Amino acid sequence: MNNMEQGKGGKKQLFRKCLAVLFLFYIVLLMYLLFFAEQYGRVPNGERAFRYNLIPFREICRFIRARKLLGMRVVLLNLLGNVAAFIPFGFFLPILSAGMRRMHRTAVSGFLLSLLVETVQLVSKTGAFDVDDIFLNTLGVVMGFTIFAAAGKKGSRIWQMKNDIIF
Repeated sequence: MNNMEQGKGGKKQLFRKCLAVLFLFYIVLLMYLLFFAEQYGRVPNGERAFRYNLIPFREICRFIRARKLLGMRVVLLNLLGNVAAFIPFGFFLPILSAGMRRMHRTAVSGFLLSLLVETVQLVSKTGAFDVDDIFLNTLGVVMGFTIFAAAGKKGSRIWQMKNDIIF
């Protein structure tokens, strides 16, 4: 192996490590926001109770109906925030794991992560178990995967750089 090949391999490894660290940072930030940040619906320890919604689209419709009372900022933060929070998961997972380069695999992984988060929120009483959140989170994962796939199909410079460095 010549120096040029070693240099390219070293760049690949460094880039992959940087992406893995960035993904880990994202996961830690996501967990903080979901379990510890009180401004995102967490309640103080003394007020915690089991809260759940098992009826699909119930909370989404409730937020839309109450938009004038709650304000659009709250509605958008809840609905679009649940989608946006999981877009990076759907984007980074197939980059970091060749086994996740099929949409259904990434979507199922995102669904399972969201299900785990909602279950932990219910059991720990740090939030509410909401099937609508699982739906919105999974939608975000699919959107992230779609961005990943679109970048590859268009042959963008970012995708070409990723292929040069990662593969």
